[in-house]
Amino acid sequence: MARSMWKGAISFGLVHIPVEMYPATSNNGLDLNMLDRRDFSPIGFKRYNKNTGKDVAWDNIVKGYEYKQDEYVVLSDEDLRQANVEATQTIDILAFVDAADVPLTYYETPYYLAPGRGGDKVYALLRETLRKAGRIAIATVVIRVRQHLCALVCVDDGIVLNTLRFAEEIRSTEDLKLPPKTLKSAGITDKELQMALSLVEGMTEEWNPAQYHDTYKNDVLALVEKKVKAKQTKSITVAAPEKERPASSNVVDLVALLKQSLGGKEKPTAASAPARSPSRTAAKPAAKAPAAKTAAKPAAKKTARKTSSTRSTAAPARSRAA
Repeated sequence: MARSMWKGAISFGLVHIPVEMYPATSNNGLDLNMLDRRDFSPIGFKRYNKNTGKDVAWDNIVKGYEYKQDEYVVLSDEDLRQANVEATQTIDILAFVDAADVPLTYYETPYYLAPGRGGDKVYALLRETLRKAGRIAIATVVIRVRQHLCALVCVDDGIVLNTLRFAEEIRSTEDLKLPPKTLKSAGITDKELQMALSLVEGMTEEWNPAQYHDTYKNDVLALVEKKVKAKQTKSITVAAPEKERPASSNVVDLVALLKQSLGGKEKPTAASAPARSPSRTAAKPAAKAPAAKTAAKPAAKKTARKTSSTRSTAAPARSRAA
């Protein structure tokens, strides 16, 4: 486990619960460096003084707030802490709400909370209270010079602090052209809805996050390994022309698509598929024009009579030949 990034306490009524905060996620994305395409040298970024153009060491860098153009108030870490000592050291619970009442668009970043020294009992009390009540706690916390709205959620044996976005940070959907809420207004039939529900039911399974992986990252790393083996370590792949997509109509037959989706999960394999009867396959007549069929009817009768008489006379000859 990484080192704790924040130490303080949860303020729960008159109770203070000492806790330590740890990152709950890690970034496992592709680590790509920026290179100069002319000689493939790494690109670097410098911290420099914009007036003199000279490099600046970390020890000489301070934080400042620009209260008017080119005029700053310098703020040290101690200044930021003393601005509101309590806010920087406590997770202040404001209310308890149903988790379903908080839309997913508000959730931002999760952090683990672990009990600090001597806080096991009160930590467990809050955890079990959240579990039994079926609620989440809405609180505020200051992390790295910024106050966050957050939710304390009981997850298994621990409490997760998930930072939330403020209401003013959520964009409205009024400008989006969304379908109407009612089925009738959206043009959805009961049959389409029932088939969609059947598809969902057929694909429903227990949540198992371990079965999902970043397959795209694996594909890119496989491509890297392939280029290394081919000694293409400093070559740039030219963009391939995009394939033209077939023009599609705006009219979509949802029933047909849903039927194909439902049928796709129960398609028989080649081994289990029933074999076609040879006689049925051979018995299919070739397509003929209607006019030809009409004209050929009288002639067909005569031909059939001749064929039957020929077969009767030819039978003895075959037996003699045998």
